[in-house]
Amino acid sequence: MSGSPALPAEVRVVNIGLPLFADAVRDQGTPVAQVDWRIPAGGDLIVVAALARLYGPAAEQVDAANAEVLRRLDSGVPLLREVAPAGDVVPDLAGRTLLHCGPAIDWPDVCDPLRRSMRAATVAEGWAADVEAADGLLAHGEVRLAPANPHATVVPMASAIGPSAPVYVVANAEGATTAFAPLSQGPGEVAWFGRETPAAIERLRFLRDVAGPTLAEVLRRTGPLDVFALAAQGVQMGDDLHMRTQATTNLLIRNLLPHLVDAGPAPVEMARYLSGNHLFFLTIAMAGAKALTLWAEQVPGSSIVTTMSRNGTEFGIRLAGHDRWFLAGAPPVRDALYYPGFGPETAAPDIGDSAVLELTGLGGPAAAGSPAVAAFLGGTMADARAATETLVEICGAESSRFTLPAMDFRGTPVGVDARKVVELGITPKINTGILHASAGTGQVGAGVATAPVECFVEAVLDLDERLR
Repeated sequence: MSGSPALPAEVRVVNIGLPLFADAVRDQGTPVAQVDWRIPAGGDLIVVAALARLYGPAAEQVDAANAEVLRRLDSGVPLLREVAPAGDVVPDLAGRTLLHCGPAIDWPDVCDPLRRSMRAATVAEGWAADVEAADGLLAHGEVRLAPANPHATVVPMASAIGPSAPVYVVANAEGATTAFAPLSQGPGEVAWFGRETPAAIERLRFLRDVAGPTLAEVLRRTGPLDVFALAAQGVQMGDDLHMRTQATTNLLIRNLLPHLVDAGPAPVEMARYLSGNHLFFLTIAMAGAKALTLWAEQVPGSSIVTTMSRNGTEFGIRLAGHDRWFLAGAPPVRDALYYPGFGPETAAPDIGDSAVLELTGLGGPAAAGSPAVAAFLGGTMADARAATETLVEICGAESSRFTLPAMDFRGTPVGVDARKVVELGITPKINTGILHASAGTGQVGAGVATAPVECFVEAVLDLDERLR
């Protein structure tokens, strides 16, 4: 043999998988590129086989369906047309019925904040004299509970609404879809935060008797408003449109102000309500997103998620073209900031229909442009940007209308693809508030919830079975 082979004078390393090895090389002063690779679907052979078929023989069909779903989510134009009592406009809402957030649930399984909201709504509807009487009606099934989503409606946090609650009517003309969402109740002592106090009930009556009729008259004067055109401006001003809607709210109020001053019987009360309600635009954006997901739902054979919702007990998703819910336990809210005196031990699980925003390029996908959201994700804009870039990996497209100055005006990721979620083990992050788990004290913080992967796995297996 000739002499021993010479070792290279310079070493460059590419490490695939566990970052521990990359860290060891880096600690020795050697350049290393880390590739974040993981076993697809956690190595579950049944799920891997389903993914192989969905990316293989069924790929052409699924990709074509997904392309149409993504087109609808990105190009639909939701217009805010009117405000009306829910019982007058929401399909199949009649009698003593409350629409609630998340998947269907029976009274014994309802979490504490949502129970309180349901009792408050029952009193505000005039079905019970007080919350004690309301509890009896609900416990004995004398008030029917129904999930809002199948009624083309979305409600935020621990919301429950009856027929007299005023709702936004948002229509997408191209898809002939119409969606509904209640007026934002605002901050403080309010039912959507799991409060059932006299003040919370009075706020529901104010919305019904003052705010609803006033906004209905304003919209009759202004004509339809382009919901996502306003949202697109708000995103470029630091809104994510889920945790923060302040810029978009201000833009909307500026448009409505000339008509607000004389459109209703209580302009001062309306001014106080609007000026103290930094989340006023939230439910309008939710209705806009729902109008587009309703259109997207009409496309069969897609792996794109068109419903993502939680009731505080369960987390559920649905895929386009299919009405089956896939369920998992409602997750805790991580990456959280709490009010003084509160912490994870007092926090209720994630709740509300507002995750519909994350399916259309808002909320978590827009985190990179929102300093307010960055505070919950590590405290820097780099952390917020990383959150958005993670969602790029599991989404099917980038928005053509919601663009992020902090990312060189790149579009926000839109259209969560269940195949990618399961393959990579990365689930959507949802910007959300945190309610007290049991004391009825309302909001105790805000943070980011991570969707459970189990329901996405079940959805992928079901799609594979249906296409076979």
